[in-house]
Amino acid sequence: MDNTLTLLKEITDAPGVPGFEHEVRKIIRTYLEGYAEISTDRLGSIICKKPGTADGPRIMLAGHMDEIGFMVSKVTKEGFIKFQTLGGWWSQVMLGQKVIIKTGKGDITGIIGSKPPHILSADERNKVVDKDDMFIDVCAADEKEATEEFGIRLGDAIVPDAQFTVMKNEKYLMAKAWDDRLGCALFIEVLKALQGVEHGNTVYGVGTVQEEVGLRGATTSSFVVNPDIGIALEVGIAGDTPGAEKMSEKLGKGPAILLYDASMVPHVKLRNFVIDVAKEVGIPLQFDVMPGGGTDAGRMHINGRGVPSLVIAVPTRYIHSHYGIIHRDDYEQAVKLVVELVKRLDAAKVSELNAD
Repeated sequence: MDNTLTLLKEITDAPGVPGFEHEVRKIIRTYLEGYAEISTDRLGSIICKKPGTADGPRIMLAGHMDEIGFMVSKVTKEGFIKFQTLGGWWSQVMLGQKVIIKTGKGDITGIIGSKPPHILSADERNKVVDKDDMFIDVCAADEKEATEEFGIRLGDAIVPDAQFTVMKNEKYLMAKAWDDRLGCALFIEVLKALQGVEHGNTVYGVGTVQEEVGLRGATTSSFVVNPDIGIALEVGIAGDTPGAEKMSEKLGKGPAILLYDASMVPHVKLRNFVIDVAKEVGIPLQFDVMPGGGTDAGRMHINGRGVPSLVIAVPTRYIHSHYGIIHRDDYEQAVKLVVELVKRLDAAKVSELNAD
């Protein structure tokens, strides 16, 4: 694997559900030590500061470290695991999938199960199985074996069991947690690409925590950074599969700008600036709206007196499931675009963006 594939594999294979992002944080620290000044806030978001030729403006590039997952909420007397979802899960993508329970004694593999279809009533077969009726089978004999021998405790993190895969067409990459390890990988590559490059600002690559449960890490890390410009690096929802045509993004057609989501309307001048820069350097752009859901930009843009912000996204198929798929060209073009934006966001440009 080349350096980019190695990074993408390491950062997506790592476990990190909301509140348990420490292994992802270690990877980011390993990649950026020597390239940035690294600190954390009190919730655990990692803040990687790359000084330029001027102390300001402060450019915040945010990618959230957490992925959707689960937490142990109960161990039944028969040894089955009940769980609390962490983030937005759709019941139909959960059943029959492998998971890993992260215990103090090591990883425990399980599978999400429910009542077999053969014994369901006709009415039950026509309904989606409710999450409350699901359980995780770890093949424990009883509650005692599950808790005392396996070491499973209430509150333990549960992570999808899925591995990074390069598809037959090697431009397509499949993994869990693209949402949003992709954003974390983006700011890692941007900060490394800026070594030896003059930029009249200070750049902060921020791996935020607990985005999937309420944009929490972006709230605290924005307070620490106090950015002048905020860019959330995210996944977009691809609309190039059957039934998904409502979304306009397609894999291999370039990164996307969100024109609207439930947490933010992007800053118009900043949006136009990004479009102009992309055109100047020959990067194709896609545009989309996301009526449901939000991003870390939704917290960055209301920090302090307000922060011009927007979302740059890489189109992704099948988000919020065990596996998603991206196109490598979209990812690499997003890296190039953000580097070019940073090079141009000096004090004069940011002042112009903020002018009436």
